[in-house]
Amino acid sequence: MHLARLAASACALALAATGAAVALAPASSAAASSVYSVAPYVDMSNGQEGLLDTAITGHGLKAYTAAFVLGEGCNQIWGDTLPIGNDSYTDPEIARAKSEGASVIISSGGASGEPLAWTCSTQSSIDAGYQAIINDYGVTQLDFDVEGAAVADTAAAARQMQAMKDLKASNPGLQFSMTLPVLTSGLTNDGVNILKAAKNAGTKIDVVNVMAMDYYAGTGTEMGQGAVDAAKATLAQMQSVDSGYTYANLGITPMIGKNDDGSTFTLADARTVENFAAQNGVGRLAFWAVTRDQPCSGSANSLPTCSEISQNSLAFTDAFVPYEGSSGGGGGTSNDFSLSLSPGSASATQGGSATTTVSTAVTSGSAESVSLSASGAPSGVAVSFSPNSVTSGGTSTLTATVGSSVAAGSYPITVTGKASTGSHSATYTLTVTTAGGGGGGGGSLTNAGFESGSLGPWTCTGGSTLVSSPVHSGSHSLQVAPSASSTGECDQSVTLSPNHSYTLTGWVQGPYAYIGVSGDATASTWSNSSSWNQQSVTFTTGSSGNVTVYVHGWYGQSDVYADDFTLS
Repeated sequence: MHLARLAASACALALAATGAAVALAPASSAAASSVYSVAPYVDMSNGQEGLLDTAITGHGLKAYTAAFVLGEGCNQIWGDTLPIGNDSYTDPEIARAKSEGASVIISSGGASGEPLAWTCSTQSSIDAGYQAIINDYGVTQLDFDVEGAAVADTAAAARQMQAMKDLKASNPGLQFSMTLPVLTSGLTNDGVNILKAAKNAGTKIDVVNVMAMDYYAGTGTEMGQGAVDAAKATLAQMQSVDSGYTYANLGITPMIGKNDDGSTFTLADARTVENFAAQNGVGRLAFWAVTRDQPCSGSANSLPTCSEISQNSLAFTDAFVPYEGSSGGGGGTSNDFSLSLSPGSASATQGGSATTTVSTAVTSGSAESVSLSASGAPSGVAVSFSPNSVTSGGTSTLTATVGSSVAAGSYPITVTGKASTGSHSATYTLTVTTAGGGGGGGGSLTNAGFESGSLGPWTCTGGSTLVSSPVHSGSHSLQVAPSASSTGECDQSVTLSPNHSYTLTGWVQGPYAYIGVSGDATASTWSNSSSWNQQSVTFTTGSSGNVTVYVHGWYGQSDVYADDFTLS
């Protein structure tokens, strides 16, 4: 899956009732509070909560996020199936942490459940249910973790934002976060629609918290830089919906240790993320989860209760806690901006052209005018911008026009944005190929149309198989079958020419159908369609040329179908 997720409790979910409805009224203990700058998650139902007490009393943890409250119709329960405000296990643990000096954010939803607005369609009951959490636990901050198919439920998102608007009016100082799946390229379109739902309701999400984990881009993915890339891209999306968002409205939540996709978030990655947060005034750092922040004492499948890597107990807590006392969590007052390119590389034939989007974002202070320029282009390549300057938060299109006599090869072009407060740059790699040529050859896909009658040399997970319907052409296509808790994926390893640009295309249909490459190049694209559509992604290999071509669909979604791949 490319959809990131927080690991869920293994407990079965049973129906339970909360009792009488709670009238909408301010909580007497609620006071105005700023966003907690460090608030890692704690799985309140996996039996490891003793780590929370140690983190608070011995490691300086000042706030945490208690997970998860689940909607059951118009009632709410904790993940251990007991009602909120009457859970003989979770409630005393929250009270003990509070007595030890720690603040709590109550989180609803998660990978195996949904917040109340997704399970109840009566607005007054939703408002009353969330108010009950505020009253029962005396909290001023709520978190809503929305994953899987729930992200695409626009009606539920509208109810959620109306509830937040109602509750903010009745509870001075109330703040809320939306915790959403993310790719290194940012939120999905459905995630952006949740931001739009807040704007349409006339409210603002205090923290857009990205689940910087499980990208399914290969086990060698650099998870620290991946989180930074996701944060930058998400802020640009936030500002495209509401220019008032800054990094102070962004949260970053990695999964420490081994992720479900086999990638690993290390302590070095934690330092990368914390340094980025401190430089940019990120509103919240969290991680999944304090209850995993320990090495495994045994073998096997310990993902919910340990990191599955060699570490000291609570090492990740120790790594993140210092951010609480840093200048982060709100940023400074000076103006600054970021600059990024998407895509960061492309190829063009002699006599052709290539384009990329130059995106800017406000990282602190206010928006300012940014002029754009490029340097380093070879003779015969003209680079232009439309427009030539933007207000930070805006975008421009870069076009590289290649003359017919430009020699084939890869050329780094430096793109610079300059404002009165300073400048930022990014590198755009332009690969020029000969007219009529493919840029280097080397390697090709086998069984690219799945007509051989077997999957080989593709390797697949789970129940993925060949089918005779639907097909894009020929007699067979590939059916990729996700499960409720794991991604469906098929891969083929290919050796290509080093340092050359290629284009992967394929026909897909189904929800969140991804094609892409990992290994010596990383790139992907996706669609969400019930009919066949062609997807294309361009990438440039590194020094080895060894890549894995993949197609996959997200956990908890319907099957994805693929056919007629080409690699040129």
